[in-house]
Amino acid sequence: MKTSILLASAALGLLASPALALPMTPADYVATAGASDLYERTSSQIVLETTSDPKVREFATMMLSAHRDSTADVKAAAAKSKVKAGPPMLTPTQAEMVAQLKAETGAARDATYIAQQKAAHGQALNVQKAYAADGTAMPLKLAAGRIVPVVEHHIMMLMAM
Repeated sequence: MKTSILLASAALGLLASPALALPMTPADYVATAGASDLYERTSSQIVLETTSDPKVREFATMMLSAHRDSTADVKAAAAKSKVKAGPPMLTPTQAEMVAQLKAETGAARDATYIAQQKAAHGQALNVQKAYAADGTAMPLKLAAGRIVPVVEHHIMMLMAM
């Protein structure tokens, strides 16, 4: 389990580097933010099916709501920016992380979920900060700026778990 968590964390770290090397296009930002939100909702729903840990349950429930809200915010900003927001799709790494989470049970699933959330939120924070700073579509840039403190709050909560 620990090896696969480290692998997932490393993979997310590698994904972050190229995305931040070049400014993201508005369409790339919308797709990346959509994939991130989809992963957060999907993984949270999986862990909610089995967790008996009240802290994990509370966090996962909050993830469903928070990432539904950020998806709506990005979609509205995309419409204002005249950027087509197609249905979100998990990246191959995110799909692998979901499969890994599904394969775990009990406390191991909870531990994998928390480790994945830490890595995914670090990646999400990098993307949101980068687009808030360097984005070219003002409505999307403002949305990213609104999302940054939310992701930072999630990271603080995760560090306390």
